Amino acid sequence: MMQKEQVRENKRISSGMVFLMAAACGLIVANLYYAQTLVGQISVSTGLSSAAAGIIVTITQIGYVAGLLFIVPVSDLIENRRLMTLLLAALFVALLAAAFAPNAPLFLTASLLIGLGSVVAQILVPFATYMASEEQRGRVVGNVMSGLLLGIMFARPLASFIASMWKWQAVFAMSAILIAVLTILLVKLLPQRRPTSSTSYRELIVSLGKLFKDTPILRRRAFYQACLFGAFSLFWTAIPMQLTDRFGMSQQGIALFALAGVGGAVAAPISGRLADKGWTRLLTGLAMAIAAISFMLTYLFQSNSTTDLVLLVLAAIMLDMAVSGNLVLGQRAIYSLGSEARGRLNGLFMSIFFVGGAIGSFIAGLSYAYGGWDVTSWIGTALPLAALVYYSTEKRS
Repeated sequence: MMQKEQVRENKRISSGMVFLMAAACGLIVANLYYAQTLVGQISVSTGLSSAAAGIIVTITQIGYVAGLLFIVPVSDLIENRRLMTLLLAALFVALLAAAFAPNAPLFLTASLLIGLGSVVAQILVPFATYMASEEQRGRVVGNVMSGLLLGIMFARPLASFIASMWKWQAVFAMSAILIAVLTILLVKLLPQRRPTSSTSYRELIVSLGKLFKDTPILRRRAFYQACLFGAFSLFWTAIPMQLTDRFGMSQQGIALFALAGVGGAVAAPISGRLADKGWTRLLTGLAMAIAAISFMLTYLFQSNSTTDLVLLVLAAIMLDMAVSGNLVLGQRAIYSLGSEARGRLNGLFMSIFFVGGAIGSFIAGLSYAYGGWDVTSWIGTALPLAALVYYSTEKRS
């Protein structure tokens, strides 16, 4: 079996397989974001108070972080295709439960399971690198991550559109159908990958702390991305309020604005290709600078003119490009450390920067409520600048 795995790691992955894995990542991770634009409707239907409505998104994020820390590392222990199949089956059941939940406790339980099941995306990404040759790795990670990022960016406007035509329950029901089809395709088309590690699960989880301590590149790249993803989450949590207050936009207008950010996903495959050519360090600093500049633009131009709206769209695209590009650079860097601990490295990396995103979302509501867009944009500028300061201490390789 060890020989079989080594052969697969040295093969060139086909473009069709890369497309399937990119689409799979996008469809899976979108489940984390559907509820963000539907919390009002969901809270009314399930009996949650408006004050408690935010827990809908929070509990999904808690499930996702828990999955990153305690489920994704299992991909270094057991056969990966089987693990993904079990998790996708659980995700399918959770989505159906959410669609037909008659009350808040059942819906929140389903939301927690949706978060846990959605970590399949973070098993698929390193799985793709096992199938790719070394010279393909950056490009493959970039293409697969572009699918994941498109899923994140399309989830909110798509959920709003579906809910406006039918009810919010249709969003989760349709996603359950897509996940069922996706599971069948992955079972039929993905090869097996059985890790050769003899470590126990307990030893594996305990090793996370040591892995974090002994891997400086992981700590550094996770901090970079936590700062940028914090800025990203801050922006996309606060911008609907700013668009409503300053431009009088409806829910449909906000959904269209969110679509503009999709353009930023183009940075993912480009960053992967350039990283393969040795441009990782330069592009990392550039991503941080672009993220800071994008927030500065939103602070400097705050009238309700068409020109300022266009600049706001440009800032959104720039920020999304910076975050998606730096994410691919970070993942390629940690995947280059070796294959045996790749699942654990990815789980740690993703959980750390996802916590940064959760903090950014939390700060957004407070900063906008008490300081408006001025304070929000200052914080948004400070986060990538903090990453840039730390980046300045990085030694040239």
